[in-house]
Amino acid sequence: MTEQTEMERFLAEMKGRQADVIGIGVSNKPLIELLARAGARTTACDKKTAEQLGEETCRWLAGLGVQTKLGPDYMEGLEGEVIFRSPGVRPDGPGLEAAQARGGRITSEMEVFFAVCPCPIIAVTGSDGKTTTTTLIAEMLKKEGRKVWIGGNIGQPLLAEAGKMGPEDLCVVELSSFQLMTMERSPHIAVVTNVTPNHLDVHKSMEEYVASKENIWLRQKAGDLLVVNADNPLSAAMAGRAKGEVMAFSRRSQPENGAFCRDGVVYLSRNGRAERVMEIGEIRIPGMHNVENYMAALCAVSRYVRPETVRQTAGEFAGVEHRIELARRLDGVDYYNDAIATSPARAIAGFHAFDQKLIVIAGGYDKKIPFEEYGREACRHVKLLILNGATAAKLRQAVESAPEYPGCGIEIQECETLEQAVALARRRARPGDIVTLSPACASFDAYPNFMAKGRAYKEMVQRL
Repeated sequence: MTEQTEMERFLAEMKGRQADVIGIGVSNKPLIELLARAGARTTACDKKTAEQLGEETCRWLAGLGVQTKLGPDYMEGLEGEVIFRSPGVRPDGPGLEAAQARGGRITSEMEVFFAVCPCPIIAVTGSDGKTTTTTLIAEMLKKEGRKVWIGGNIGQPLLAEAGKMGPEDLCVVELSSFQLMTMERSPHIAVVTNVTPNHLDVHKSMEEYVASKENIWLRQKAGDLLVVNADNPLSAAMAGRAKGEVMAFSRRSQPENGAFCRDGVVYLSRNGRAERVMEIGEIRIPGMHNVENYMAALCAVSRYVRPETVRQTAGEFAGVEHRIELARRLDGVDYYNDAIATSPARAIAGFHAFDQKLIVIAGGYDKKIPFEEYGREACRHVKLLILNGATAAKLRQAVESAPEYPGCGIEIQECETLEQAVALARRRARPGDIVTLSPACASFDAYPNFMAKGRAYKEMVQRL
């Protein structure tokens, strides 16, 4: 008789138990089905009403025998023995605190996945660069012939797939600060791309935000690997407390163990001995921030992937949607979609990807992040700033109050909608210009998420 796997043990434990799932979104639908088919008495809870969820989703839930708790009071009176929160729900919200006080166990799809996954996990977090770095790691491993599972915050829930995974596989996971807040396990290889102010509309403080990022490596053991950005103070400071091996990546210095670039070449250093990997010019996607993403990925895969495979990936990988993505070339003007730039730091990185002054469309939902540095960098790198959305006035103020503003030549215009902003950019752009959607803010004031905004922008550009 074969030994029961951790996944089989989890499903057996859930049979007959009351399970509440908070949120009926993309990441939780496979979890709801998994629990229902395992025989758990499952209740799906969501702030949306049945009408807002839609007839198809409600019919699907009913077909699984899943009870629902919908509408504004969806978090009140939770009765589950096990409660799975979605990443967007704070673990200390009133409904979850009450459930925990009466003995309910709070967990998440990702926390359970870490407990049952049968293969090594490589996980990536950071304020910027998570998705590209995660995707690069997976691409390099695949080119090396490994069977790779990729998911997490990048869009693919993994728990329902764990039963198909084998011990020789590798799992690459992107983790947000919200997913990490209550994680009690760490991956075999953890990557922290950088830590800068972000999501301060949800996190209670910058300290809480940083602590959530640290959770990715706090429970690592000897033999595990932590990869940090040596040029980012908050990320670099984590290295001194790591329990396993540490590799650093840097554009400014040569770490003893890690990746660095010098004179246009990326090197991998081990015990102070540097091995040439590739020229920066071989990297197909633009921007020095993407050189950093490659160096982070290079460190993460150094135990599995040969340098020539990294070099091959650099020449072939065209980038991830919404990340400095060329949307269209029209009448000599290049239109880029950088909708992922939902923070000032990410938008600034996008400015540095080009060697000319830009026409930038910015603005959106206010995440309570300071814009002072954005204002200074916009003065240096933007010739026409087209603002719309809830933060338009704040962004204008940040630019106009910057020391660099007098005489820098930047022009600021405001539009009510993104469509008007695109039309204005079209009227003002001349051959050789670059127009980029780089919001520096979240999209929730007008769109469900940055992907929806990016796709709407691309459709508008295609109609020009």
